[in-house]
Amino acid sequence: MPPTRRLDIVLDSVRRLQRMGATGNLVNLLQKQYPADLAQVFSELQDRERHAAFSLLLERNSRLAAETIAELGPEISAELLADRLAEEIARLVQELPSDDAAAIIDNLPEDLSNAVVELIKPKPGGGVGELLEYPEQTAGRIMNPNVFALAEDLTAGEAITALQQSREVEMVFYLYVVDARRHLVGVVSLRRLLLVPPATPLKRIMTTDLIAVRDDVDQEEVARQVASYNLLAVPVVDAENKLAGVITVDDVIDVIKDEATEDVFRLAGVSIEDGALTPPSESLRRRLPWLGVNLITAFVAAWVVSKFEGTIGIIPALAVFMPIVAGMGGNAATQTLTVTVRGIALGELSFSNARKALLKEATVGIANGVALGLVAGVVAVVIRPDTAIGWWIGGVLAGSMIINMFIAATAGTLIPLGLRALKVDPALASSVFITTLTDVFGFLAFLGLAAVALRYIG
Repeated sequence: MPPTRRLDIVLDSVRRLQRMGATGNLVNLLQKQYPADLAQVFSELQDRERHAAFSLLLERNSRLAAETIAELGPEISAELLADRLAEEIARLVQELPSDDAAAIIDNLPEDLSNAVVELIKPKPGGGVGELLEYPEQTAGRIMNPNVFALAEDLTAGEAITALQQSREVEMVFYLYVVDARRHLVGVVSLRRLLLVPPATPLKRIMTTDLIAVRDDVDQEEVARQVASYNLLAVPVVDAENKLAGVITVDDVIDVIKDEATEDVFRLAGVSIEDGALTPPSESLRRRLPWLGVNLITAFVAAWVVSKFEGTIGIIPALAVFMPIVAGMGGNAATQTLTVTVRGIALGELSFSNARKALLKEATVGIANGVALGLVAGVVAVVIRPDTAIGWWIGGVLAGSMIINMFIAATAGTLIPLGLRALKVDPALASSVFITTLTDVFGFLAFLGLAAVALRYIG
């Protein structure tokens, strides 16, 4: 049975058992699921259903409940815990990896979050309070401080013994080697450790040319490095190169997913907190300001059109074809903008190769303008075959589309790069500028060419 179909059956069963009040059967069903599957089921439930199912699971199997909220995501998890006592939350999150616990606590209401942090600080090696001190979306915030490290003066046999005796290691992809002051000096793969004689010093088999990230580096840069070098984990060091933690590939996958979602939302002018089930008042509050900015830019385009009222009055048919130029320019700009923002996010596009990217997009824009302009011009002639006006409008339409396609491609490349130079997220503000430019210059090119041509045809 496909996984999605199986989860649909589980979801329907959970709802049916809740309506029937069959608590025992519901507990048995929940406990047979993997935490990731439970998280998927919980995310599909309504708020009341989700709270009831989670409360029941927490009462009967707190460990599974903890693993489920770790998979569920910090926002929904915090919402599930927001009405519980700080002591209960503290006990629950201490069963989680420190990075997951920190993300959940950070999304709790401020007073409750502070109370939970105070309760878990005394826990030896907890590390959650320390993680919350790092800025959001940095390597320090998402790292796991419980990293397994070996002293550089150990042998391979001693290292294996130390690994066997370790109880708090979440997962070991690489074995990091530190000196007496916990400076990161090397890394040894588990395979390498097992293949050498037990008396071999770690100094002889460790790799000193290793990839590490600072604890204040942006999480996007961490994801980029993990993807570029095909790493399963990356060590995190502080300003003194002391080993502070490790970021594993599962955390990086979450970062990539979150960053991709954030970029898509921002390109559309929507807040990342705005979801499908967000209350209407919240969605209105988050969307209205951005739409207000778009309204202002729409008036700019309308002002440009108003300057050509005389031309439109002489040839009313121009009004029929105006939206084509602006609409096609906007679509072309969105394509260029998407490619450019993605290139910036992945590190493929920088100021050093911006000229090459600009030339490529400008060429594509002009080629698209010529091809689509000719098609649009022919269609205009077909629509008005009875007079010479059809040929005249077709030529104006083709010429204006070439101009606007070129502007769309150029703006779609330069605006994100310019915003990046100003330390502004290119995905956040590019779309409003692009829409304004393609509308304004589309109308200006079409009506301007029409006004010029009108002088010669009387």
